[in-house]
Amino acid sequence: MMKHAADRIKRDLLENTLPFWTEHCVDREYGGFLFCLDQDGTVIDTDKGMWQTCRFTWLLSSLVCEVERRQEWLALAQHGISFIRKFGFDADGRMFFCVSRTGEPLRKRRYLFTEAFGVMALAAFCRATGDKKALEQALELTRLILRYYREPGLLEPKWNPVTRPMKGLSMPMVLIGMLQELRRVSADPVCEEWIERSIQEIVQDFVKRDLQVVMETVGPNGEILDHFDGRTLVPGHAIEAAWFILQEAKIRDCDSSLIEVGSQMIDWMWARGWDREFGGLLYFVDLKGLPVQEYWHDMKFWWPHTEAMIATLLAFQLTGNPKYWKWYGEVSDWSNRHFPDPEYGEWFGYLHRDGTLSSRVKGNLWKGPFHLPRMQLFCWKILQELSAATGPSATGL
Repeated sequence: MMKHAADRIKRDLLENTLPFWTEHCVDREYGGFLFCLDQDGTVIDTDKGMWQTCRFTWLLSSLVCEVERRQEWLALAQHGISFIRKFGFDADGRMFFCVSRTGEPLRKRRYLFTEAFGVMALAAFCRATGDKKALEQALELTRLILRYYREPGLLEPKWNPVTRPMKGLSMPMVLIGMLQELRRVSADPVCEEWIERSIQEIVQDFVKRDLQVVMETVGPNGEILDHFDGRTLVPGHAIEAAWFILQEAKIRDCDSSLIEVGSQMIDWMWARGWDREFGGLLYFVDLKGLPVQEYWHDMKFWWPHTEAMIATLLAFQLTGNPKYWKWYGEVSDWSNRHFPDPEYGEWFGYLHRDGTLSSRVKGNLWKGPFHLPRMQLFCWKILQELSAATGPSATGL
């Protein structure tokens, strides 16, 4: 069963998802990639998301390392790195969020997420090619990210920090994933230090055992903020953070304390986020069950489902608890009934609550070749490992 599932998901990655992007998004004229695509792959906007460029470059480099050393993937990874190096950075060392087709700056966000994906792209490219310059750039960018993250006032706050100081789950979560990738090619102690610090920040300030919830936004010391933003939960995001922690547990020879907290995070947010009426994961829910401010709160986006597939499968591998295999089956089955496009391939990204299509768009500045192919790559590897394992947890289902 496991081998069949592994083969199927690998085939879908290499014969469906990846070809959709490599056939339609590569800009041979101006460099980089065009991610804003209609259902059939037609380009509908030529602005280029820099964080999507970093994400795709990470994916291509990772495929070279994890699947096979295809020259096509190496060439496209180099294509991405060249565009990032030429057009990705502002004079202050930070990165642009998006640029024009020819590379002129369009937008630079207050957040550090593009920079984090830049580190991942550079580190993975170094792993795939041995490019030491890429490693030096990744380390330099990491130091810049941590400086901006640590020093108050360097980044423009979303809310007045005097009236209502707050912080989000996103940054410590992203730092874990970023530094896990950097650690593959660097022994710099900053990796271990900040992975541990980020995990502890999540556990201490965002994981609320008394409420059985993972908060998305809290006060500076983990305080619950009884306002729309403070009460709004993002189940898919919390589940993504959970599998980052479980991945670290796996790296640390199955650290039982990290397995426990990562599993609890999945349990609590699955209970709050799974739609018992229509299936699938709700995008936003309120801590107290009150109305949510965002009007798309009950839509079904593609990425929470891919993150839940990785999280539940990884939790099953690390705990052997069959409920996680059941949940993996539920989210996988629901997703594969509703998101894939049988006509042109890849997944639609945006559905109504009942699973009907909201938009036929396949790519934009937010959706690109990352969450879906990352899930397929990670789940393929986990299923392979489960197939090769012995014992009841691998064969008794």
